[in-house]
Amino acid sequence: MEEAKYLQKESLRRFNMIMGGLHLLQGLLMIVLSLFVLDQIAAFEITITQIFLRYDMTLQALVVDFKNLFNLPFYFLVALFLLISAGAHALISFPKKLNDLYNADLDRGINRFRWFEYALSSSIMIVLIATLFGVRDIGSLVLIFIVNAAMNLFGLDMEIINSGKQKDKVNWGPFIWGTIAGLAPWIVIITYMAGNTEALDQVPWFVWAIVGTYFVAFNTFPINMIFQYLGVGKWKNYIYGERFYIILSLVAKSILAWLVLFGAMQP
Repeated sequence: MEEAKYLQKESLRRFNMIMGGLHLLQGLLMIVLSLFVLDQIAAFEITITQIFLRYDMTLQALVVDFKNLFNLPFYFLVALFLLISAGAHALISFPKKLNDLYNADLDRGINRFRWFEYALSSSIMIVLIATLFGVRDIGSLVLIFIVNAAMNLFGLDMEIINSGKQKDKVNWGPFIWGTIAGLAPWIVIITYMAGNTEALDQVPWFVWAIVGTYFVAFNTFPINMIFQYLGVGKWKNYIYGERFYIILSLVAKSILAWLVLFGAMQP
């Protein structure tokens, strides 16, 4: 029994190494393409602004004003999105102490590395998506990043709180609060979209493809968690759900990253 468990975890370690390598390869390829092959990708930047109140002497009243802060390095953040995932896979695959911690957590139905990585990588992606729909204010983008990160940390809380519990005693509170937090960035994006409905037909195809892909991924990840805690079929084994998370992560991030990168080449 112990030997079977060891072989299963060793297989998972190799699986993490392969998936990490695929993330790393794509991230490095994007940097090379952006810097040395496709100049228009590196040139694609979005100006981030700061909105504030200013007293207008002529109007004798406070008015809304803004100033440009910096240009968002789009291609670099898309590559970083993948490189963070590669780094997370490397952490749980190579250092023995961290791999042992990873395996011990798996026995308890927890993967803290996953949730911290998601908190960073998916928050970067939702910020990039938001900028494509016109969210350029630094305050709004910081809030979107933090709220999305909080959604993923609720996922970690869900696993910690329910570690070792029977399937009929699951505390779904963190799952519910995380879902609410995860909806907040989409409310902001939809608000910006609804601000000028006449321009929606001018939104490039790749932006809609990004939104569709992210929406499917947004729903698939929590479905995987639901199956785990309901003990549906093979999901009774936490490691099966762990492998499913890893596959979902690679597929969703790869599609999103390449859509965003080559979308930046569009007029």
